Amino acid sequence: MSTPIENQLPIPLADQQSSNLEEMPITQHLMVLRRHLFKIVGLLLVLFFCLLPFANQTYQLLSEPLRAQLPVSSSMIATDVTATFMAPFKLNFFVALMLAMPFIIFQLWSFVKPALYEKEKTLAMPLLFGSISLFYAGIAFAYFVALPSILHFFISVSPETVAPMTDINSYLAFCLKLFLVFGFTFEIPIITLILILIGLVSTQQLVEKRRFIVVGCFFVAMFVTPPDAISMIMLAIPMWLLFEMGLFFGKLIEKRRAA
Repeated sequence: MSTPIENQLPIPLADQQSSNLEEMPITQHLMVLRRHLFKIVGLLLVLFFCLLPFANQTYQLLSEPLRAQLPVSSSMIATDVTATFMAPFKLNFFVALMLAMPFIIFQLWSFVKPALYEKEKTLAMPLLFGSISLFYAGIAFAYFVALPSILHFFISVSPETVAPMTDINSYLAFCLKLFLVFGFTFEIPIITLILILIGLVSTQQLVEKRRFIVVGCFFVAMFVTPPDAISMIMLAIPMWLLFEMGLFFGKLIEKRRAA
C-alpha cells in the first residue's frame, strides 16, 4: 500500500525543534541550563577580577556626589575595620554584574529561545533590548539627577551643630538601593507593553484607570524612597511618565493589530 504524499513531506524545522524539545528529558534541560550558568559565572569572575584593581577609584566616583555636598570640615568615615576593603569590594561586584547584564540576559534568552514560536521571538528581542536600555537609563538617572538632589536636601536640613559624616558602608547600601529602585522602576513601559500583548489589559482600561495609577505611583514611591518629598517626587513623576510611554506604544500595537 502506497504512503500518502503528505506523510512523505519533510517536517518543518520549527516543528522538528518543538518535537526535540518535547522529547528532551528534564536532566537534559538542566544540563543546558548549567552550561549557560557556567558562562555567566565565568564572565562575572573575569569582569570582577579585571575591575578589582580599580575598586577604590570606582568607589571615589560613586562618592563624588556626596563629597561635593559635604562641608569642608567633614569627610566620609569607616565605622568598621574591614569597611575600607569591603565597601569597594561590594561595589566592584555590583559594577561587574551591571556590565555583564546584557550577556546574562542573552544567555537566558538562548536557553528559552528554542521553546518559543517565531512570532514570540520577534516580539521578545525588542522587549529584551528595551528592558536592558531602560534599566541602565534608570541607574544613570538615579546617579546624575536623583542622588545629588537627595543628598543636597538631607545635608542642607542638618542642624548647624551637627557635622555630617557618612559611613562608607551605609552610603554604599543607600546608593545601591536607590540604583535598583530606579532601575526596576524604569521597566514600567516594558511591563505595560507585556500586559497589553498578552491581553491581560487593554489601553482603554488603562486610560480609564489612569488617575488611580498616578496615585499608585506616588504611593509606591513613598515607601521605596527615603523619607523626604524630593525623593518621592523624583521617583513618582518618572514612573507616571514611563507609564504614559508604555501606554502610547501599547496604542500603536493595538492599532497595528486592528489594521
